[in-house]
Amino acid sequence: MRLREPITAAQLAAQLNATLVGNGELVVTGINEIHHVETGDLTFVDFHKYYDVALSSAASVILIDQLRPCPPGKALLIVDAPFKAYNGLVLAERPAQQWAHNVSPTATIGAGSWIAAGAIVGPGAIIGANCRINANAVIGEGVVLEDKVVVGAGSVIGEEAFYFKKTAEGFVQWRSGGSVLLKSDVEVGPNCTIARGVSSVTTIGQGTKLDAQVQIGHDCRIGAHCIIAAQVGIAGNTKVGDWCIFQGQVGIAQNLTIGDHTIILAKSGVSKDLEGGKEYFGYPAQEARTAFKDLAVLRRLRKK
Repeated sequence: MRLREPITAAQLAAQLNATLVGNGELVVTGINEIHHVETGDLTFVDFHKYYDVALSSAASVILIDQLRPCPPGKALLIVDAPFKAYNGLVLAERPAQQWAHNVSPTATIGAGSWIAAGAIVGPGAIIGANCRINANAVIGEGVVLEDKVVVGAGSVIGEEAFYFKKTAEGFVQWRSGGSVLLKSDVEVGPNCTIARGVSSVTTIGQGTKLDAQVQIGHDCRIGAHCIIAAQVGIAGNTKVGDWCIFQGQVGIAQNLTIGDHTIILAKSGVSKDLEGGKEYFGYPAQEARTAFKDLAVLRRLRKK
């Protein structure tokens, strides 16, 4: 997420009562979790598996809970609880607010678009031209719909990410600093849910069509002209190429990459990256021809 007002590492250290190591003149322009950091971003790390990942990332400033050598061109802010500090910064940039209107006065509605009875459009949302928001749908705060987008009845676009930090006291939700973008000609069926990004923009590509009860997790990037059938679930931060077809009840794990022109047959479970241009089936999903041969062998064994 981008900050409303940039701040230097030294100013942020003073604000957080943190120990500064490195270049205090670095300017922080955004806050991102480790999967999406860019130059100018602040991120955090508090787990041994990710210390080297964070320190070698593109992030300019890193909240960290122990003294480490500071890489050139970066700044470290040493605090006891990096996640708490990070989450507080996101909450300060995107504070919780009560919605007082069905269609917020700060939302933008394009020419030819209509909002059905019971639908809600949140603060700062942008709806392009000739869109259709059906009954009881929810378009969240800051969500962007390009032109000719259809959102089915009861669908929720831009709710908080299902993303939690495990602590000794229980699970603490990350404040979602990202948003959702539905590109032109996207159609979302009834009762779908598309989570906002934790720190980036969950994106549905141009012309993609979602059937009923589809779940798209936080920070996903779904390509153009995909067909996603009913009850498909795609976990957070997964990238899907263009012209893909996912049949009903397909489940896809987090942090994966699915290539262009991939077909995944019904009820399959995807636990690893898939090469594009192929058809997959089963759990764990494998090339459909291989999966069908395996099933035929099992049937023959049962008859012996």
